[in-house]
Amino acid sequence: MFELDERYDPVRGIGKGAYGIVCSANDRTSQQRVAIKKIKRPFGNKTEAIRCLREVNLLRHIRHQNIIEIRGIMQPADYGSFNDVYVVYEFMDTDLHQIIRSGQTLTDDHHKFLVMQMLQGLKYLHSADVIHRDLKPSNLLLNENCDLKIADFGLARSKDCRDDMTQYVVTRWYRAPELLLMSPYNKAIDLWSVGCILGEMLQGAALFKGRDQMETLYKVVELVGKPTDNEMRHILDSIMKQFIQNMRQTERKVETLFPDANPLAVDLLSSLLQFDPARRPTAAEALAHPWFRDIRVHNAETIAPHAFAYEFDEDALDPTGIRDLMCREIQIWNRTPQHA
Repeated sequence: MFELDERYDPVRGIGKGAYGIVCSANDRTSQQRVAIKKIKRPFGNKTEAIRCLREVNLLRHIRHQNIIEIRGIMQPADYGSFNDVYVVYEFMDTDLHQIIRSGQTLTDDHHKFLVMQMLQGLKYLHSADVIHRDLKPSNLLLNENCDLKIADFGLARSKDCRDDMTQYVVTRWYRAPELLLMSPYNKAIDLWSVGCILGEMLQGAALFKGRDQMETLYKVVELVGKPTDNEMRHILDSIMKQFIQNMRQTERKVETLFPDANPLAVDLLSSLLQFDPARRPTAAEALAHPWFRDIRVHNAETIAPHAFAYEFDEDALDPTGIRDLMCREIQIWNRTPQHA
């Protein structure tokens, strides 16, 4: 059941994930279609509540044409006893996972336009010192014009967010080697994920479809080649490093995997799928790749005016503190005109 404000006329259910159910609705006030995510009883689970709080706090500060926009958060009838949170987003028709799964043909121009938009969104996020940490096709939303929006910021971190740098982040198939090896990470993990997504569009299936962490790592090494000692200098765990060193020698196959693809697309893919994160391009450097030369619009690439930092210390929060912060977010969204 969705208990919506009178301004919204529900249309249909459009998705269900680990952290909520989504329906489309018509907004009578703006005369636009919106998507409304119902996050059911988040305060009973700290992880889920923090994920919800992260997203609404970050998206109140981040605005970019390739990042999903929150249009508002519905006010509860009683701030003291509400359990469900309703977040209103701009409406998008589908996601990249659905497009790939449908088997419909994507041309080189489609690939180019979609990857460029991913990188534009990442360039903005990274300029604000935000790492998405969970880029995958289902978190890339699309409309009928092929406009792309990065979504689901429940795992995003800012440079001032203190957490265990080896905690479980990013869906396994899109996880950078440094995460699989429980090593420190930085913004380069998002660029690895872009490489995985580009490869999946070219292949029609995920590149590193492992059943567990170790199988995924084997698939990574099989495709990108066994790393040299120099390429493993960022791996701090001696056991994990020894595990890689004990693997059989494999040659790099990325450059020959897609003989029918645009060589420039394969060249960018090769630069993104580097075992050593220091060898991957930044989002800005990737956007300067020759593949985008004929469609790149420089004035469309913006950077954040300042770094972002969450307005709370999640390690210090208890259930009461989380509820109080969510109440504060809802009140801010409902008194800020641009979010009406």
